[in-house]
Amino acid sequence: MELLAAYIAHLTHERGLSPLTCENYARDIRRLLELAGDTALQDIQPPHIRRFVAALHGKGLSGKSLARMLSAWRGFYHYLTRRQNFPANPCIGMRAPKSAKALPQALSPEQAGRLLEICDDSPLALRDKAIFELFYSSGLRLAELVGLDVDGLDLADGTVTVTGKGSKTRIVPVGSHAATALRTWLAQRALMARAGEHALFVNQRGTRLTPRAVQYRIKSWAIKQGISSDVHPHVLRHSFASHVLQSSGDLRAVQEMLGHANISTTQIYTHLDFQHLAKVYDAAHPRAKKK
Repeated sequence: MELLAAYIAHLTHERGLSPLTCENYARDIRRLLELAGDTALQDIQPPHIRRFVAALHGKGLSGKSLARMLSAWRGFYHYLTRRQNFPANPCIGMRAPKSAKALPQALSPEQAGRLLEICDDSPLALRDKAIFELFYSSGLRLAELVGLDVDGLDLADGTVTVTGKGSKTRIVPVGSHAATALRTWLAQRALMARAGEHALFVNQRGTRLTPRAVQYRIKSWAIKQGISSDVHPHVLRHSFASHVLQSSGDLRAVQEMLGHANISTTQIYTHLDFQHLAKVYDAAHPRAKKK
């Protein structure tokens, strides 16, 4: 559809959103077009939107997914009213049904340590160890990690420069274990990377590693290391945030390192921290457990 293509071009070139974010917006708006059927976009009214949301909720979509979808629709109509002379935005004031807030999954420090104990000197194992150490050391998003170039890494200074959501750049610290793993990988990378390839992490063909490949490698190594829980890249980001907060209690610092625009996003890790404290209390206090 031409209007959708124009909107995605606007998000890409004028707002500078990442390809993945634009793809997510496009998917949610295509869902709107499917629900609309023969009804023209300019004819959609608030009752239509309420009916669409109710239909999706009835099919099992969570409140969080519906809120994201409504946000995409609202942004699309905002563009249409400003750039395409549409009469009104039917999504204004619409709210998704509330759903229970799920806490992010995090590994225990012991599980994280086990995942990082990779005793294998093969090229791909050295690369994977460097990836996992960097995830856990610096709390990067998956897109940030695969988008890293070699010149974004400063091991002398112990930092890495990443480009996050909204094309915002931040500098985050790299721990000593991650720095050691990265130095080992850089020596191996020099033998694997294609000429002119800038990516820090490359595949066997010498080109930039894909997000899906990283997801697969983490799951594979978690199974090898005897970790039964579902481990994916964001689990290491959650583990980083949870463990730093447990040790320091510095919510603002964790917010900066994670690249959260709003501290309310970071505050969910205080709930994880409370869960940790509650477990310690239950184990240690003589009157904590019910008799």
